[in-house]
Amino acid sequence: MTRSRSRRVLVRHWDGSHEHRRPDDLVVEEPLTIQLDEVVVTTTMRTPGHDFELAAGFCFTEGLLGDARITSVRYCANGPAADTEYNLVTVATDGAPPATPRLGLTTSSCGLCGAESIDALRERLRPLSPNGPPMPADVLAAVPERVRAFQELFGATGGVHAAAAFGADGEPRLVREDIGRHNAVDKVVGRLLLDGELPAEGRGLFVSGRASFEMVQKAWAAGFAELVAVSAPSALAVETAAAAGLCLTGFVRDGQLNRYTPAEQ
Repeated sequence: MTRSRSRRVLVRHWDGSHEHRRPDDLVVEEPLTIQLDEVVVTTTMRTPGHDFELAAGFCFTEGLLGDARITSVRYCANGPAADTEYNLVTVATDGAPPATPRLGLTTSSCGLCGAESIDALRERLRPLSPNGPPMPADVLAAVPERVRAFQELFGATGGVHAAAAFGADGEPRLVREDIGRHNAVDKVVGRLLLDGELPAEGRGLFVSGRASFEMVQKAWAAGFAELVAVSAPSALAVETAAAAGLCLTGFVRDGQLNRYTPAEQ
């Protein structure tokens, strides 16, 4: 089923000298509840579309799958999908660790200091294996504009983020949009996971906003070699990227960028 990702409304637009009515497209935002083996693990606000990818990617990047394999992803395991308005997705596995029911995301702001957050990731993720030198600056600088060509929903609404997997040549291989930055990344990771293309060695992950700790966590979990962000990274994101062996680049805009890791090049 194809869900509408935007809704048209009438607004009063002021052009600097006159006010008139005109249509405006708004991004749709709805809750999605994700179950892992029929246990609710999160409810997130998202833009409808690629919901199975989002659910699979979330379970993977949050470390909920362990070594288990996903056996199916479907809407509402206990009844017709229409009964939940296609806002409930169940991920079934062949033996993931017992899930702990919760209502929202567990992030670094939930009682862990920076060092503890990084240590927690080290317990389940190995540092990334070096895969050659960082990608050339001119290649990374061109990524945002290349991704922009695929941001159809942003072009219509101006209200969504984008995430993209790109190759060593800087060309986008997979682009997803969502009102949430985390969701856009999970959709990309989920698609790669379901296609059997993880870890994403030798590839880069682009995000259209800032590079937070959670963005680095997800890039590390998926095995990306590079994380490229249009905006700034946080201090904890840089520390985490260094611990992961992940190349982190920020403020990638207007042909310029800042490299944060590796520190020596």
